[in-house]
Amino acid sequence: MSDLHIYNSYTRQKEKFEPIVKDHVGMYVCGPTVSGESHMGHARPYITFDVVYRYLTHLGYKVRYVRNITDAGHFEEEGREAQDKVSEKAQLERLEPMELVQKYSNLFHWGMRLFNNIDPNIEPTATGHVIEQISMIQKIMDEGFAYEQNGSVYFDVKKYAEAYPYGKLSGRKIDELLETTRDLDGQDEKRNKVDFALWKKAPPQHIMRWASPWGEGFPGWHIECSAMSSKYLGKEFDLHGGGMDLQFPHHESEIAQSTIAHGCAPARYWMHNNMITINGKKMGKSYNNVIKITELFSGDHPMLEQAYHPMVVRFNILQTHYRSTLDFSNESLQASEKAFRRLWDAYEVLQKLEPGTNDNAGDKELNEKVTKWCNECADFMNDDMNTAKVIANLFEMAPVINGIKGGQVSKEALSADTYKLMLSTFDTYLVEVLGMKPLQVQQDNKIDQVLSLLIEIRNDARTRKDYATSDLIRNKLTEAGVMLKDEKDGSVSYTIE
Repeated sequence: MSDLHIYNSYTRQKEKFEPIVKDHVGMYVCGPTVSGESHMGHARPYITFDVVYRYLTHLGYKVRYVRNITDAGHFEEEGREAQDKVSEKAQLERLEPMELVQKYSNLFHWGMRLFNNIDPNIEPTATGHVIEQISMIQKIMDEGFAYEQNGSVYFDVKKYAEAYPYGKLSGRKIDELLETTRDLDGQDEKRNKVDFALWKKAPPQHIMRWASPWGEGFPGWHIECSAMSSKYLGKEFDLHGGGMDLQFPHHESEIAQSTIAHGCAPARYWMHNNMITINGKKMGKSYNNVIKITELFSGDHPMLEQAYHPMVVRFNILQTHYRSTLDFSNESLQASEKAFRRLWDAYEVLQKLEPGTNDNAGDKELNEKVTKWCNECADFMNDDMNTAKVIANLFEMAPVINGIKGGQVSKEALSADTYKLMLSTFDTYLVEVLGMKPLQVQQDNKIDQVLSLLIEIRNDARTRKDYATSDLIRNKLTEAGVMLKDEKDGSVSYTIE
C-alpha cells in the first residue's frame, strides 16, 4: 500500500487520504475540559493523534494541528441540568475560574510533555472565542435551525434531520432518539428532547457569563469546536480526530452546526480512537478505577502495583491499533515495560554496531527478511496508522541485532545497505513516528539531597497537619516532573521524569 489510507468514521470504510490543498493538512482534535486533572482516558487520544501528526509530517505534509482547551461551557446534556463544569469546580475548590483553568491546563501540558507529545500549532480556548461562537449561533438562527427560549438558544435537531442525514457519523436514528431520550429537569423549554443547547442562560449564582443578543449566559459544549476549527482551518478542513465517545453527541452536533452555518460538513475525514478499559471494566467513578496521569506516573493509586514511566504507557498504547479496545492492567503495563526495554536496548546496540565490509549480502535469505521487515513499516502506517504491526516488525529485527552483537550471527551476514536500512527504519519509526525516548534518567546527587530536604519539610508539615504546605510541595514537585509516592511504612519514594 503505497498511499496513505485512513478509516473514515463518517463513511465507515478505509479511504485514500487526499488533502484539500496539496501538501497541506488541516487537523483538528478535541482537547481536554480543564475542570479537573487529566486521567488515563486522556492519554490514548492525544498520543494517538500525536502519532498521526508525526506521520503526516514524516510524509512531507505541512500540518496545521489545532487542539482546543475547553475552559467554559462544557455541560451535560443528559442526567442533570445544564451546568458549566469549570464554574462548578472553581466554587468547590474556592478558586477563581481562570485560576482553576490555569492549574489544570498546566498539569495537562506537563503530562503531554512527559508523553513526548508534540505541541499543537494552535491551542485556542473556548473563553477566548466567545464572539465567534455567538456569531455562529446567530447565523444558525438566521437560517432557521435554532430558536431562543427564555434566554437560551437550542439547535432544532428534528428540523435538521428532515433535510440532512443526522446520525450518520454515530449510527443513531432520529426516531429512536426521540423515543429514548429521557425527560430531565430544566429541559421542558426545548421543542424536542433531542435538541441541544448552543447557548445557556446563566442563573444568578453562575460565575462565568458573557453578554449576548439573548442575555447573559455561556456557550454550549458543541458550538465551541465548530467556531474554533472553522476560524483556524476554514469552513472545510481535512481531518477531525477524537475519542469514540465523542461521536455522539459532540461530533454529530458539530457536523449539524457547521452544515447549517457554513453550507458544508467541517471535515472530510473523521478518525476516532477506541476506548480503554481498566482490568476489563469500563473506566468510571463508580468502579473507583479512574486513574489520574499523576497517579499513573507516581504509582499512587490502589489499583497500581508500581509507578509507570510515561514511555511505558505510550508504548503500551501504541502496541494496540487505535481503533481496537485497549485494556490497561498492571500485567499489560509491566509486560510493555519489559518489551520496550528489550527493543530500545536492541536499538542502542544497532547504533553502535560496525557493519561488515561486505557490499553484497552474505546471507541472502536474512537480508531479504530484514529488508522486508523494514519496508513493511511504511505499508503498515499507510494502512490506517497500524502502529501495532510496526512495533511487531521492529521486534522481528531485535534478535538479528543481538545475534550480531553476541556473535551468533556474523556481521558479514548483512550487506552494508541492509545495515543502513535497518538503522534508518529504527530512527524513523521508533523515534520519529512513534515518538519513543529511552527510559534511563540521570539523577544528580545534589538534586537527590535537595529533594530529600523538601520531602523532610513536607513530612514535618504533615505531622503538624499543615496540609496546605504539604500539598503545595507535592504539587510543585509534580509540576517539575518529580513524582512522590507515600509508602505504607510511612516513608516517601520519588521518581524523576
